[in-house]
Amino acid sequence: MTFTGFPDEAFAFYEGLEADNSKTYWTAHKQVYEECVRAPLRALLDELGDAYGEAKVFRPYRDVRFSPDKSPYKTHQGAFCQVVEGVGYYLQIDADGLYTAGGFHAHTRDQTTRYRAAVDADDTGRQLEKIMKTLARHGFTRGGDQVKTRPRGCPPDHPRLELMRHESLTAGRRHPATAELSTRAALDLVRTDWRRLRPLIDWVRTNVGAFEMA
Repeated sequence: MTFTGFPDEAFAFYEGLEADNSKTYWTAHKQVYEECVRAPLRALLDELGDAYGEAKVFRPYRDVRFSPDKSPYKTHQGAFCQVVEGVGYYLQIDADGLYTAGGFHAHTRDQTTRYRAAVDADDTGRQLEKIMKTLARHGFTRGGDQVKTRPRGCPPDHPRLELMRHESLTAGRRHPATAELSTRAALDLVRTDWRRLRPLIDWVRTNVGAFEMA
């Protein structure tokens, strides 16, 4: 299947799901999900496969076992192209449009320790600072888990205190649900964003790496 864009029905589907997150709604609109959300997303990812590898398309069902929110369905469809375990490129479609991102989520304290050591070091820390400033100029927002004040032992006047506060690090950019997303231009948007995210992914891969099983 050649990617031709996300039809308007894809965004309307998630608007409806946000209003009625029920099995009744899902069953009545499952064909819309399959044809207008999942199929074009899969086609887009297939076209990016040569450069980024095979992507994992996440299941649309929420894990409600330990959550007070028993809504059965996710109000977005996400996909992840993994470079190493927990590190890679992310793409999401929802009622508001597309969201592109990249970085890492820490699976172990060791990853966070390696990350902060690299931020603390002048050479690698300045490299990351420059990467994040460049991404910000292109409209990306910094994300990831972080402590409220500062890590233990980190001085309050650290030159990269905001980055040191992070336990994991991502950068993401949102594209609203305009007519552009219903064409192949959506593929170009994702390709451009992921290309701009590559320096961050490379930095994380080199300085943080995958989580290691004990």
